[in-house]
Amino acid sequence: MRYVGEFDVAKKELEVKLVSVPQSFALVQLKGADNLIEIYTKSYGEIPIVIQGAGAVKQVTARGVLTDILKMAEKVKIKEAVWI
Repeated sequence: MRYVGEFDVAKKELEVKLVSVPQSFALVQLKGADNLIEIYTKSYGEIPIVIQGAGAVKQVTARGVLTDILKMAEKVKIKEAVWI
């Protein structure tokens, strides 16, 4: 089980949920406070661009993730946010 956040630019939706992840996914390989971001684009189709690295304690990570989400929302000019 892993916590997964999904940000859909086209739909302007953000969702964070606990999911069961297949063993073949890169997310399963994370240890401790490591972080991983998969970026799906039209150019790459079903193969994501993966950014992975060491994370921090949960409070620092949560603050960083929230800051990144807010920056992305600003860039795509989301006027209203629906937090699920």
